[in-house]
Amino acid sequence: MLDPTQPIALFAEATMGSLNAKMAEGILRYGRNPVVAVIDSTQAGKRVRDLCALDSDVPIVATLDAVQALGARVLVLGTAPSGGRLPPEWVSVLEQAIAGGMSLVNGMHDRLHPMFEDRLRPGQWVWDLRVPQGDAPPIAMARAARLTNTRVLMVGTDMAIGKMTAGLELTRSLQAIGRDAAFLATGQTGIAITGRGIPLDAIRVDHAGGAVERMVLEAAGHEIVVVEGQGSLLHPGSTATLPLMRGSACTHMVLCHRAGMKTLDELDSVRIPPLHDVIALNEAVARAAGALTPARVVAIALNTARLTSAQADAALRAVEDETGLPAADPVRQGAGKLAASIVAP
Repeated sequence: MLDPTQPIALFAEATMGSLNAKMAEGILRYGRNPVVAVIDSTQAGKRVRDLCALDSDVPIVATLDAVQALGARVLVLGTAPSGGRLPPEWVSVLEQAIAGGMSLVNGMHDRLHPMFEDRLRPGQWVWDLRVPQGDAPPIAMARAARLTNTRVLMVGTDMAIGKMTAGLELTRSLQAIGRDAAFLATGQTGIAITGRGIPLDAIRVDHAGGAVERMVLEAAGHEIVVVEGQGSLLHPGSTATLPLMRGSACTHMVLCHRAGMKTLDELDSVRIPPLHDVIALNEAVARAAGALTPARVVAIALNTARLTSAQADAALRAVEDETGLPAADPVRQGAGKLAASIVAP
């Protein structure tokens, strides 16, 4: 876990303001560490607020030298190239960081600790977020279905749609109304922010459901657990939602969607069905024709970041009319409406 007092820099070369920089944005929004700067040579001289829907004055600089001069002690790889592989051109930057005494937080599939372990000085470290910790998890056996708490799974119409953000905001809103709620991270950004969780996409598929199940069982003392979603049942390249459903034995779901989306972001050939059909699909898969725990979609978390305030209000009304469920943009409006749907009798 990051020491929250350590100044950090975010490496988001050529991606700041794009979907690929969602880890950088997540840490800027929810992280506890002071961020001295973001590295993106293509946007140097700007501020985070110039590129993202974040009221942040953090500067964007061109080089590692610049963030070291600002006092950064940790370099966080804040962008995720396609496939999560480490681009070869980044290696020289990482070598410079290690030589300069900085520690590294790595969200790539490629491990950095073996690359640099012989060069680390006392107090210097490399945190590979996508390395599963501990023994191999057992096969999922619906053990979480025996729990009496509320288990909320964030599901989505696509990848990179805001499931982690909505889940963190929902957890905050539940806590604000006095509920004992915990957020369970399942991806590298959530792990970096909270300091714990499982890197679901780095766990062998046979054990993925068991890893989720073990995490949920360990959190059984909480009244409500909010499980970070991954992927989408609609995406042909995603296998993540099923082990999340099976392992958590979720009792509630919140559907995350971006306003105005008609097709998947990177697959124009895959049409997003009407939301009531997407809801029915997720509910049918979760309950497995009655064999497993029934779970209902109880609310819609609508990402309206690309809309004006008036357009966002209209989009939220339209989604509520279409689905008959409460809808809110948890960043723009807060997640109070979503929280109310979870605790409603």
